[in-house]
Amino acid sequence: MTTDILQRLAASFSAAGRQLYLVGGSVRDELLGRPHQDIDLATDARPDETKHLVAEAGADAVFAVGERFGTIGALFGERKVEITTFRSETYTPRSRKPAVEFGSSLVGDLGRRDFTINAIARDLATGALIDPFGGRRDLAGRRIRAVGRPEERFDEDPLRMLRAVRLSAELGFAIEAATRAAVVAQAQRLRDISQERIGDELSRLLVAPHPAHGLRLLADLGLMREVLPEVLATRDMPEGGRRFKNVFDHTLQVVEKVPPDLDLRWAALLHDVGKPETIGWDDGQVHFRGHEVVGAAMAERLLTRLRFDRQRVERVARLVAMHLRPNSYEPEWTDGAVRRVIREAGDELDLLLALSRADVTSQRRGRVAAAEARVEALAQRCRELIERENVKALKSPLDGNDLMALFGRGPGPWIKPVKEHLLNLVIEGTLAQDERERAVELARAFVATQAAPATRTA
Repeated sequence: MTTDILQRLAASFSAAGRQLYLVGGSVRDELLGRPHQDIDLATDARPDETKHLVAEAGADAVFAVGERFGTIGALFGERKVEITTFRSETYTPRSRKPAVEFGSSLVGDLGRRDFTINAIARDLATGALIDPFGGRRDLAGRRIRAVGRPEERFDEDPLRMLRAVRLSAELGFAIEAATRAAVVAQAQRLRDISQERIGDELSRLLVAPHPAHGLRLLADLGLMREVLPEVLATRDMPEGGRRFKNVFDHTLQVVEKVPPDLDLRWAALLHDVGKPETIGWDDGQVHFRGHEVVGAAMAERLLTRLRFDRQRVERVARLVAMHLRPNSYEPEWTDGAVRRVIREAGDELDLLLALSRADVTSQRRGRVAAAEARVEALAQRCRELIERENVKALKSPLDGNDLMALFGRGPGPWIKPVKEHLLNLVIEGTLAQDERERAVELARAFVATQAAPATRTA
């Protein structure tokens, strides 16, 4: 389908005497034999003419959202196409919003791009490759090299430093020496970038094929200090205890082991982020009591800072808070204890189990096998309970209206603990949801206990 779309566009632009080139990541991935979803094109046609030519090529929809930057979007079925007029951009210092000037030169357009491997074009009319900056040579050498002077490219947009690391994690390429040195020198310039853009690049890095490599690069190049100082703190923990000096390395292993679900990868990255703040010793033994609770709060603050939506923030924080639970499972757990895990994990139960499986990175095979068996046993218990009953839908036999009528009291904070008491009994299996008469007796007993005055001691 992609070939057909490109042929139709090439015919439309060629008939109008206009140039049209496949550019950027589209050409890079084509040369590497990698799939690419979006199609990025460049043309000498101005945006108004591009809209007309795209429509003539049979686009199902045409979008002009990026028109002031020279970009026209289109849909051919479900395939997205973006066509941008040749540009030359100038940047105001400390501003990431370029002043766009339309150009007439493809080479000039390619020269404003970030890395040589993204500065290759293919002429759709002839099929010829245009590679003025040695991008194919760097593809063959598996190198990420800035176009021209890397200091200038990163000064134009410091986010490109994160993009270099992300591309390294995606492609398994090394960052060329001069480009790498420029990243180290200019790492602090990331402070000029919006948190939302940083969060987007970090997310793309986390679901890349080599996320641990990318994360280690962030730390080595000084970028992590600017964007994820909470994670960097796990690397900077003082030496001294056998169980904690490799928290950072352990974290990277866990990130690599979990499936590439974005929420799960963020949870893997942040699951031990609370350890530096909770470190302590008993009789020379190190411990991190409550690090999961502290870490969940830190994860919530970090992801909120990066402007993620509330649902993602809550999901990741929940996974961090619960990540120790499955690995503490014992066969003696009651069904009530298993029900609590199911209810607290909610829709993230499978992700929680995957995180717990990955959290054991010991070199001792026996320990790893025992942990995997423990988590699998809990997973089986969860499946059996879910098959028998709707665990997530369990509720108190009496609702707020029932309790107000029973005690002759109005609404207020007194209702919640009574409902929670009854719900806990349902979860434990000692009270059925339809046992309303017994629930009345239990509610009265609970309220009487709560209302009883404290016993004084001499």
